[in-house]
Amino acid sequence: MVAALTSAGPVVSASAEVVQRDAAVWRTLARVPDPEIPVISIVDLGIVRGVEWRGAELVVTVTPTYSGCPATELIMADIGRALVSAGFAKHRLEIRLSPAWTTDWIAPEARARLSGYGIAPPGAQAVPGRQVIDTTALLRRDKRPSVPCPRCASVRTRELSRFGSTPCKAQYRCDDCLEPFDYFKPH
Repeated sequence: MVAALTSAGPVVSASAEVVQRDAAVWRTLARVPDPEIPVISIVDLGIVRGVEWRGAELVVTVTPTYSGCPATELIMADIGRALVSAGFAKHRLEIRLSPAWTTDWIAPEARARLSGYGIAPPGAQAVPGRQVIDTTALLRRDKRPSVPCPRCASVRTRELSRFGSTPCKAQYRCDDCLEPFDYFKPH
């Protein structure tokens, strides 16, 4: 760390070495794919909530997509393996459930990759600064969610099941191209 004294008090800035080390950690984590949606990483998904150093130990904080996510154990193991492989052997992984993960944490470029993979990305957005989801943007007059088909972009779609290939997705079908697809449920 580099410290300087100003009239406002001490200013501490990270050394180039610390900045490079942190960037290497984030690059490592960005290469860990979500096991259920391999076209996006755990960083893209927004479940990596923080990276910090406590002395010589790296601490990575993860918020699962929901508290009962069956992939959490696998994700944590994948993170641990990736960190060790990248030279970060002394690390600790922590799970933080609050605030709860929201689909708003999915990176914009990841939403495009979801759609390209055949999964309709979530459309509702949280109210800025709050953990409240505004679903009115998804509702048509008939009060059913308007979920665009990721293959043909038609909004003439219908829900087949509240649960798709994973609990965080619903199964839909397009009435125009007739293809089934998963919809990543907003929450």
